[in-house]
Amino acid sequence: MKVVIVGTGYVGLVTGACLADVGLNVCCVDVDVKKIENLKKGILPIYEPGLDMIVERNFKKERLSFSTDLPSAIRGSEVAFIAVGTPPGEDGSADLKYVLAVATEIGEHMSDYGLVITKSTVPVGTAEKVRSALKEAQQKRGVDIPFDVASNPEFLKEGAAIQDFMKPDRIVVGVDSERAQELMSKLYNPFTLNGHPVLFMDIPSAEMTKYAANSMLATKISFMNDIANLCELMGADVNMVRKGIGSDPRIGNKFIYPGIGYGGSCFPKDVKALIRTGREQGYRMRILESVEEVNELQKEVLFDKIHAHFDGELEGKTFSMWGLSFKPNTDDMREAPALVLIEKLLNAGAKVRAYDPVAMEEAKHSLGDSIHYAKDEYDALVDSHGLLLVTEWSEFRVPNWDVVKKLMSEKVVFDGRNIYDRADIEALSFTYHGIGV
Repeated sequence: MKVVIVGTGYVGLVTGACLADVGLNVCCVDVDVKKIENLKKGILPIYEPGLDMIVERNFKKERLSFSTDLPSAIRGSEVAFIAVGTPPGEDGSADLKYVLAVATEIGEHMSDYGLVITKSTVPVGTAEKVRSALKEAQQKRGVDIPFDVASNPEFLKEGAAIQDFMKPDRIVVGVDSERAQELMSKLYNPFTLNGHPVLFMDIPSAEMTKYAANSMLATKISFMNDIANLCELMGADVNMVRKGIGSDPRIGNKFIYPGIGYGGSCFPKDVKALIRTGREQGYRMRILESVEEVNELQKEVLFDKIHAHFDGELEGKTFSMWGLSFKPNTDDMREAPALVLIEKLLNAGAKVRAYDPVAMEEAKHSLGDSIHYAKDEYDALVDSHGLLLVTEWSEFRVPNWDVVKKLMSEKVVFDGRNIYDRADIEALSFTYHGIGV
């Protein structure tokens, strides 16, 4: 089976590499010439643990190829995934121009039956727009080549995407023909041999499932952050509360860790898009509106703690920031809480020395030279008035506190992810500020 993946961003590249790794013939296509040339050299545009090895292995075996020529790639292919970006507009709606442009180009060059699958996160109704674009392109050619469309949303966690693709909790597929369902069953057969289910449904339901899943997870995060803020006011410990409610199987213990807000490419965008979809239908998504509001305010919580601790006197002070990416095991800086915190510190006249294991180059696109990029976590501490734990990378969990003490000017820790034990930190003569404790 020949498969074409259009778009070599996070979703497209992971999808293409993993499909090739089970023996399929995959061509990843992108309009970015430099990106394609780099991929041929083994230079990836994203950081994802283990992805580089899979790409290299399958490129060498010629199961995975890269091209800028969609017309050539589409000829003879049975399946084409659309995995291009859907950036949010100012009103929160998903911009479908890239998705529909790809659909049009496929329609202009397909020569035999093909299944066109939206892999990008797209609003309900997008598959029908893709279908219309394909038909219109064929009509202009004066041809009537049979095709199907399908929706196959991704549920990849950045930092664990390979595991998620190879051993999925579930594979959601929206189809409206037996032929499309048979082809999708064949495509995903290698991933279902161990019992991982493919959930077939109608196309609109599949499109909605992606948004509903991400919005539910975002809701759990904002709910827990709201509870954490109230715990702090009432003298309760949110870490104890989390354990108490997480032991209830109806609630579960995932995505109930308090912190300084969610970020990344999915949750913020998808929550906004679903709110927008509701408005277009004359319906307010009241819970999600609150989820978004809580999250935006939560990104300021750590700064508020810093401001209060120093009585607003931040001018000229230096702060050490451990972590920049929105979560560990990724270099993704999109909607990262670190960006909000840094902006507020700089506006208050403070200086920032930051270290992140992989995200510093990516951070420079947003921050430029406005902060100091440290060579390691200890270099970030030199003459620091406060340590800010922003991203819970594993290497920050057990630092050498004796070294930390010697390097810092003031002994205060602002733990934005509650990875340290307050009693342990205070026993080391540090002042400790966490979230909801």
